[in-house]
Amino acid sequence: MLVGICDFPSSYTFPPVGYGGIERWLWAVAEGARAAGADVHLLGPGWRTDLGADWALRRVRLEDRQPGTRTTRELRAAGYDLLVVGHEYPSHPQWRQVWDELDCDVATFQHSPVFQHAVDAFDGRRSRLYCYSPEMAALYAMHAPVLEHAVHLGVGEAEPAAVPGRDLLWLGRIDEEKAPHLAVRAAELLGRRISIVGPVFDTAYLRRHQALFSTDHVTWVGELGGAVKTAVFSNAAAFVYTCSRTYVEAGAAVFGESLRAGTPVAALCWREGTCAEVAICDATGAAAYADPDSDDEAAARVLAVAIEQALMLDAPAVQEIGFQRFDPARHFRALAAEPC
Repeated sequence: MLVGICDFPSSYTFPPVGYGGIERWLWAVAEGARAAGADVHLLGPGWRTDLGADWALRRVRLEDRQPGTRTTRELRAAGYDLLVVGHEYPSHPQWRQVWDELDCDVATFQHSPVFQHAVDAFDGRRSRLYCYSPEMAALYAMHAPVLEHAVHLGVGEAEPAAVPGRDLLWLGRIDEEKAPHLAVRAAELLGRRISIVGPVFDTAYLRRHQALFSTDHVTWVGELGGAVKTAVFSNAAAFVYTCSRTYVEAGAAVFGESLRAGTPVAALCWREGTCAEVAICDATGAAAYADPDSDDEAAARVLAVAIEQALMLDAPAVQEIGFQRFDPARHFRALAAEPC
């Protein structure tokens, strides 16, 4: 099988050094495809140049081509069986015109809860959409989405053997939607230290919660990538996941990253059917269900109970399940198989 993994215009490289969602997912699919025995072409100019000579780079974007041109004929002659793309592309008219001429399947994972697709973007067979959670699948029901765990990887992020960690960890973009202040307060209630890892997207949010974020039990780490990022997961006693009451998590890279490191997850949920609920089980973490009408203090107390439960779990067992549930080769095979 020949698989083309398409980049897209972005502020991040493919794969990104640190933060990034769709870019890390595309890299995981590329790694998974090779592990599953497929031939892989990395399509587009956004891919990093330090990936090694054994990666085949084709610096062309389909949306920049025209049907019937020499470049398009050469792409068709390559004989692609599957293109894996960011979720925007199947609704991009120029991209679709060239894809139609290539006569191959296309698969994508929905990484945004608000992007509106063209009505005919997916037929469930030749063009397929995958969603993480029942909540996301319901939002995109008209496109016949397939439920599947998303796997995300970066370069140099091989996980060491799991060992019990020490402090708590929160990782992600720092803004109102991700609500790390709830994790910080839950850690404070437990008398535990917590590290905050990730880029600041919302300085106004940071200022509103400055009194909490500046307490002694909080360590600000900044954005990390590669082996250093993997190490903070591996060294954590539990990963604490939070979001705001109305936020819909679409891709959720952090769950797989944490479980593959052997770090159990304590997740704050505001309703059923979310990515957190799908990603973890009783052996890998604990989900705390908070009333959306309750205040932040009540939510933090519910989350603190979940953290205590997660801290009781066995790191090697968590990692074993994480490797199975978030395996890149398994993920690729799911994307490459036509649904029954």
